Amino acid sequence: MLQAVVNAFKIPDLRRKILFTLAMLAAFRFIASIPVPGVDREGLRAYVEQSQLLGMLNLFSGSGLTNFSVAALGVYPYITASIITQLMTPIIPRLTELSNEGQQGRNRINQYTHWLTVPLALLQGYGQALLFAREGLIANFGLFDADTFLPTLAILFTLTAGTMLLVFIGELITENGVGNGVSIIIFGGIVASMPGSIGSLVTGGSTTNNVFGIVFFLLIGLLTVVGVVLINEGQRRIPVHHAKRVRSGRVYGGNTTHIPLKVNSAGMIPLIFAVSIMVFPGMIASFLQGSNNGSVRSFAGTLTRFFSPNTFQYNVIYFFMVVGFTYFYTMVVFQQQKIPENLQRQGAFVPGVRPGRNTAEYLQRVLTRITLIGALFLGTVAVLPYVAAAITNVQTLLLSSTSLLIVVGVAIDTMRQLEAQLMMRNYEGFIR
Repeated sequence: MLQAVVNAFKIPDLRRKILFTLAMLAAFRFIASIPVPGVDREGLRAYVEQSQLLGMLNLFSGSGLTNFSVAALGVYPYITASIITQLMTPIIPRLTELSNEGQQGRNRINQYTHWLTVPLALLQGYGQALLFAREGLIANFGLFDADTFLPTLAILFTLTAGTMLLVFIGELITENGVGNGVSIIIFGGIVASMPGSIGSLVTGGSTTNNVFGIVFFLLIGLLTVVGVVLINEGQRRIPVHHAKRVRSGRVYGGNTTHIPLKVNSAGMIPLIFAVSIMVFPGMIASFLQGSNNGSVRSFAGTLTRFFSPNTFQYNVIYFFMVVGFTYFYTMVVFQQQKIPENLQRQGAFVPGVRPGRNTAEYLQRVLTRITLIGALFLGTVAVLPYVAAAITNVQTLLLSSTSLLIVVGVAIDTMRQLEAQLMMRNYEGFIR
């Protein structure tokens, strides 16, 4: 592997791509360290660590939320806009037409995604600023008061501009660097927060029992990483035969290929969906706790206790929601790919299956069976922090389930791209 790294730096254009990616990551970390004035950093850090939703948003911002930096929103509004656009494509006829127009249509849909990111970033920025102002984490600041109207607009526009700047940096990495830019930015934020997480984990292991708990917890994390690699790489290959065609006296086709149906086609999207819904009751309860009505406050307290991330019922509901969203998102992506129609148009077919509707039903049955493994695995990974904390008695988690999926997935994808670049130049790659 070290020789592969040396070979990568021997190639001028590949070396330029790697150095450009590292430079953009350094710029991202610099932007994420510029805070909004008047923020109680220590209080904000403690408040973010207590909220699962804010913890997830902090993950996508590269720890920029803990100091409410200009990049506090991270790329989460863009990810949300991308998911909305992807889900709306088969529903809205105009988007469906654009998706069938090739690269030009995809560019247009990408432009719509950028436009949708702006109002989502403004809305998310206002929600976060309002929440922090109510908790007294932003000193001497009331949102949209007579004296703070313009400063509020300045903060919201700054946060939105920070998100769009990160999206721009991500697209630069995709175009001129190595890997998917937005994923690389999230990856960089997670890796940058790992030293602090490791320090907190080691600090909590002062007793012998905690030391054994930490070792066992790290072993669980290692097994989880191995499982993520196996599931992400796992696929069912459906054989496809291309019919022979004779044109101008030449025979075309007649070869056999395959359709790779992945065990986990949804990636980390089901986890994001499930977390976003599971934290919603807790957010409502936090607003109701300030009510003057005692019954309302009591209901808010019950709701908060029931939907606490450290409870058994929360994780059971979380598990089944992740499994359900995995099936839902996988089927949405499969319908958008239009594999049976493309096979029929190309004169290809699955041996023993009629083209068209029968092929679609066959592929859906296969995808449903193999997705069960991926869905159960994602659900297990989602509740694994709770299980690990209960077994090891170590409450400080090194990496969350979403973090593990992102880190391992981005690392595999980046290494695969470098592998392809090296193989094109007759060098032995990273994967052997």
